[in-house]
Amino acid sequence: MWHSIKKYISFIVLFITISAYSQFQNPLITEDEDAQRRWVDSVYSKMTLKEKVGQLFMVDVFSSKPKKDTDKIKKLIEEYHIGGVIFSKGGPNRQAKLNNEYQELSKVPLLIGMDAEWGLAMRLDSTQAFPWNMTLGAIQNNDLIEETGRQIARHCKRLGVHINFAPVVDINTNPKNPIIGNRSFGESKEMVTQKSLAFMKGMQKEGIMASAKHFPGHGDTDSDSHKTLPTINFNAQRIDSIELYPYKQLIKEGLSSVMVAHLNIPSLESRVGYPSSISKGVVTTLLKDSLSFEGLIFTDALNMKGASDFKSPGEIDLAAFLAGNDVLLISEDVPLASQKIISAYYSKIVTEERLAHSVRKILLAKYKVGLHKYKPVETAFLYEELNSVKNKTLHHSLVENSLTVLKNDRAVMPVKNLDLKKVAYVSMGDDSGDAFYQELNKYAKVDWVKANQLSEMIDQLRNYNYVVIGFHKSNASPWKDYKFTDKELVWLYEIARLNTTVLNIFARPYAMLDMLTTLNFEGILMAYQNSEVSQEKAAQMLFGGIGAKGKLPVSLGEDFPVGTGIETRSLNRLTYGLPESVGMNSYKLKRIDSIVDRTLKEKMAPGLQLIVARKGKVVFNKNYGYHTYNKLRKVKGTDIYDLASLTKILATLPLVIEMKDKGIVSLDTRVDEMLPSFKDSNKKDITIRSMLSHYAKLRAWIPFYLKTLDSVTQKPDKKYYRTKSSDEFNIRVTENLYFRSDMRDSLFLRIRDSELRKRLRYKYSDLPYYLLKKYIENHYGNSLDALTQQHFYRSLGANNTSYLPSNKFKKKRIVPTENDGAFRQEIIHGYVHDQGAAMFGGIGGHAGLFSNANDVAKIMQMYLNGGSYGGKQYFKSQTLEEFNTCYYCNRDVRRGVGFDKPQLGDIGPTCGCISKTSFGHSGFTGTFTWADPEEEIVYVFLSNRTFPDSANRKLISNDIRSEIQRVIYDAIDY
Repeated sequence: MWHSIKKYISFIVLFITISAYSQFQNPLITEDEDAQRRWVDSVYSKMTLKEKVGQLFMVDVFSSKPKKDTDKIKKLIEEYHIGGVIFSKGGPNRQAKLNNEYQELSKVPLLIGMDAEWGLAMRLDSTQAFPWNMTLGAIQNNDLIEETGRQIARHCKRLGVHINFAPVVDINTNPKNPIIGNRSFGESKEMVTQKSLAFMKGMQKEGIMASAKHFPGHGDTDSDSHKTLPTINFNAQRIDSIELYPYKQLIKEGLSSVMVAHLNIPSLESRVGYPSSISKGVVTTLLKDSLSFEGLIFTDALNMKGASDFKSPGEIDLAAFLAGNDVLLISEDVPLASQKIISAYYSKIVTEERLAHSVRKILLAKYKVGLHKYKPVETAFLYEELNSVKNKTLHHSLVENSLTVLKNDRAVMPVKNLDLKKVAYVSMGDDSGDAFYQELNKYAKVDWVKANQLSEMIDQLRNYNYVVIGFHKSNASPWKDYKFTDKELVWLYEIARLNTTVLNIFARPYAMLDMLTTLNFEGILMAYQNSEVSQEKAAQMLFGGIGAKGKLPVSLGEDFPVGTGIETRSLNRLTYGLPESVGMNSYKLKRIDSIVDRTLKEKMAPGLQLIVARKGKVVFNKNYGYHTYNKLRKVKGTDIYDLASLTKILATLPLVIEMKDKGIVSLDTRVDEMLPSFKDSNKKDITIRSMLSHYAKLRAWIPFYLKTLDSVTQKPDKKYYRTKSSDEFNIRVTENLYFRSDMRDSLFLRIRDSELRKRLRYKYSDLPYYLLKKYIENHYGNSLDALTQQHFYRSLGANNTSYLPSNKFKKKRIVPTENDGAFRQEIIHGYVHDQGAAMFGGIGGHAGLFSNANDVAKIMQMYLNGGSYGGKQYFKSQTLEEFNTCYYCNRDVRRGVGFDKPQLGDIGPTCGCISKTSFGHSGFTGTFTWADPEEEIVYVFLSNRTFPDSANRKLISNDIRSEIQRVIYDAIDY
């Protein structure tokens, strides 16, 4: 007795508390209310009883099913006059076709619904999937959540859908909840409300009805209402303060509809095991009366076990209608249910007023979504419009803003000092981590360490000082398994105990609840999902391409309460994304593909790599064609090209700028000050400024190799070359050709003693870089190869950049440059193409460097950053500016100091459409790179146009590199 009294009192308290709410504007009423009501009256007045009852039903259809199944819906439309359809699994084109067929048959246009909580992809293939709500819950910028609602709504509208059964407003306070979990924004009622409200506003601003679910709250259950009837054992006050909190706010802001869950709630319904979806106390007294809700009320699917096990088909529908629901969702038997309700009508159990109340609400909703002016779905370009770049750009932004750093001892994230790091990646879980691993390797050399036994794993990891663990679980749906296995937990603890370890979780956050300790983990990053975008963004965050901004939406024990999140900052390393995120146009950039197709088709080059970055983000990164015209090996992003003269600005020049920055040299330092042996040379007074501006009377180049060829055969003279290495012949020119050891000094003397040109005017020359190489190596007592690695490449993460590539990389990754019949009599593959650099052992100040487009972009971005990259300042920006200055423009010399600059007239190295502050260089083998500080553009083009014959100048004569550059600038929208 006392138990019943207590329940009654608590319910009265709840009723009084909520009744304080004022009446809100009816969310189904449009601005043209008079016209709306006239339409509703006109339609309603012409309906038969059977037609009115039919409006109450929304049936499900799978566009993936065969015609015999989808045709069954036509009978329900024609004979039972159903009011709506909820589309489930299938594809967009099939659904659009069915939608049009069904609407054509229906006397009153059908209200079309879908479960599209994270986009149409929740039900349809070939459509955009946005992140799950739990991921969105980590985002601090609710404008992004509203935009998500907007974009999903646009997709719904494009497909003829009028109501999206979202957002899920359940507050997931039970980590073991089997059905909500990732579908909830989190466990904080305030945060869930803010996110739900933003999502709702986004949808409804686009004319799509939102539906908050699962009323009165499914967040604290440990069973699935699809399979059974879950019980909520809380008193009415608790439900009012927690579960109902989001509904109060959303209703106040104009929520269109609510879906009522199948739950057993003893504090709100005294009948034992009586589902909330058919409880008048829950639907009418609480939702309609107490919360003053005037929008549409939907049952959850009536074929779910939480409802269907309680009453038989037809009976459950009638009970749900009598409880106060307007729309009966997914009835198990529409004909029987229709008959039951009609019989109840004639028996006065259902009154005309009650029936009119719901049917008129349904008609109001149909008018509100535009069905009074119904138009069929246009199928042309449907796929393209449901998968726009704008959608992908938002997806990237959502993931980027969700990343949550839970632990960051000793600031191990982002990774700094790459030159001191040896990084291993260990994959756990049952899903792929390939995208994560590939993205990690864009920043540094990361080895994927695998082992069958823990002891073997531990032994291998001794060779590394930074271990990245990726825990990857299926991203197929939010209900997939997310837990660590016992074996994985044992391995985790031991790896973390013995190594500097960063754990990256690509799964539901609750996976961490099975971890007994996180003490030995230096870093933990929560990425929430294992999508490719999540993996890529996590890798970018780990290496400082982007910062972490997310906050944990749920509690994970005492150490990680809700709201935990350590913000990290970008280290100004390159990041990777979509053109629209930096004000560029993807569709305009696609014109590059057609230019490259022509390049390959007309055999201007066998293949190439191409990168475009803006504002520090690589937005175009493609590989085309093959290594050679025999088409045996496709070009990959990790392949490396002979950079030719790009070596000047990517190897020698950075070292010179650094020396200038340290005061070791100035732009007016003379040749004889650097090389005393030039004291009596005609070059002694030439300065760094003048010779690197190519304004010093120096000859363009000296063809050293010509004097080392046999005068009769025109092949390498045995006097200078051998096919095997020895003390006397140890300068390796190619795979099987060695130059005489004592000739290096002789070649250098030829430079010293060479004549100057008679007139002082612009003349591009390689010779300054021979001189600078000699000086730099003398100064540091080390080779240019070693110095560039020590001073720049290792710390930049330019792990694919090097001289002497055959010593460091597999041959299959190195792109050949020429079948050299003039000098070396073989295919140049893995060795420098430039003859002079080859005769100096492959290491030249002007040529000899090999790299891929990604690494070249890093160095050029370092320049754009004013000499900074990855948290390291290599030289001051003011020093860099001195080199990026045209000192002799008034003498018709366009060059900076080392850097090439835009043309002064009509002809030059660029498209003529870029800023005068821009700089770059081109290379003989078909390479080009350019950076523009004003538009923050980096452009890299690497090819082997010289293969098989360097006489092929089609790439140059067709001005392909500049033509692509023009497309890049045309693609800038803002």
